[in-house]
Order: sequence, then C-alpha cells, then structure tokens
Amino acid sequence: MKTVLAISGIVIKELYRRKDFYVLFVLTAVITLLMGSVSFFHDTNSVRYVKDIALLLIWISALVIAIGTTARQIPAERENRTIFPLLAKPVTRWQVILGKFAGCWLACGLALIVLYLFFGIVSGSRDHHWPLLNFCTALWLHWVMLGVVVAFVLLGSVVFTAPSSNATITFIVVLGILFLGRYLNQVALQQPEPLRSIVYGLYFLIPHLEWYDVRDLIIYDQNLVGWMDCALATLYAVIYMAVFLLGTWLVFRRKALNL
Repeated sequence: MKTVLAISGIVIKELYRRKDFYVLFVLTAVITLLMGSVSFFHDTNSVRYVKDIALLLIWISALVIAIGTTARQIPAERENRTIFPLLAKPVTRWQVILGKFAGCWLACGLALIVLYLFFGIVSGSRDHHWPLLNFCTALWLHWVMLGVVVAFVLLGSVVFTAPSSNATITFIVVLGILFLGRYLNQVALQQPEPLRSIVYGLYFLIPHLEWYDVRDLIIYDQNLVGWMDCALATLYAVIYMAVFLLGTWLVFRRKALNL
C-alpha cells in the first residue's frame, strides 16, 4: 500500500508542475468572474442560467484534467524509460496501475474541490444561499464518475500507442455516453432484430455516466439524493472501476515495455 501511495503522490505532484494546474486556476477565475459580473441575482432565470454555465465549465475542465492527466501516465513512463527502474525496486505492474489510478483520481478530486469551492463562494455571496449538502452531493457523485473515466483512460493507455489517440477516443466515448447513452433503449425499440438486441446489450453494457450529472441539485435547489441512492451509484461506479483496472492489468502484464 505504501508503494501505491508513493506512486500516486508522484502523479499529484506532476499535476502541479504541468500546465494543467495553471489552466485549472484560469478556468476557476473565469467562472468566478462570470458569476461576479451578474448584478441581477434577484432574477431567478438569470441565476439559474449563470449557474448552469459555470457548472458546465466545471464539468468540461474536470474531464480535460482527468483524461489529459491519465492518458500520458504509462506512455510517458515507457517513453522516458523510467518504467524500468520503477519495476526494479521491486514494484509489480499491478501496483503501478493502482498507483497511477489513485494519483489521477485524487488529483481530479483536488481539482473538483477547488472549482466547486470557488463556485460556491461566489454563488453563495451573491445569492445569499448556501446549500452545502447539495454541493457535497454533486461533488461526490462527480468525483465518483471521474473515477470510472480515469480507469477507462488507463485501460486505453495500454491498448493505444499514442496518448493523443487514447484521449481523443475517450472524449468521444464519454461525451457519447453523457449525451446519448440514456436514449439507447429507446433507439433499440425502433430497430429490427438482431440490431435491437445489439443496441439493448450496449445500453446495459456501458457505464451510465449521465446518472452522476446532478447539477440540477445546485441550479434548481432540488431535494437531496437519498443516501441509499448515492451508495448504490457509488457501488455501481466502483464495479466499473474494478473491471477497467482488471482489464488494464491483464493487458499490461503481457505487454512488452520496450516497444
């Protein structure tokens, strides 16, 4: 466990040294300025519109950080040949995978905390309303969803040669799931067999990341999600994380590192 934590700590430090960290602050500043520039917070529709834009920026920036940071982890180790002294310590390939996953996921969590904190401070100071539990629930589910994305990107990093192709394909898949995944069962009803069964199978196979988009909790101040629903959603995401990480290990343990 100490080895996994040590590797994850290196990943987090890398985030601070690279431009991703500064982009995070720039995006946070843009969100803050966007919220602060609105002087008509007594207009309910305007409040919701601005909050929707700010939260959309948070989701986009979090995906960029999660996918960009994870996609280059293992390829960079191989390209710089630092994977050889790392595995000679000795460190197993499973520990490398877990360490990279934990580091990227924790880095995403830190990024989310900063983004949601700035958004909450500006929103609360202008709206004079502090729905802390709504923010915490949205933050938790958002972070859990990013765990699935990080595990999926990690699997792609041992399948695809270039980090750019991995990141591009992951963006397309994630955006497709977020925007179209919930409608696949309806699309299946309009298709003839065997295409109907294939689409239905795809609907139940993919991780439904759109379930974790609870921005309406903050935008419309809706009732909290039940703790049991949060627990089941977390368990659902953990299962997909485990499946993707297991797939990563199965591919990585047979992969030649000198290629």
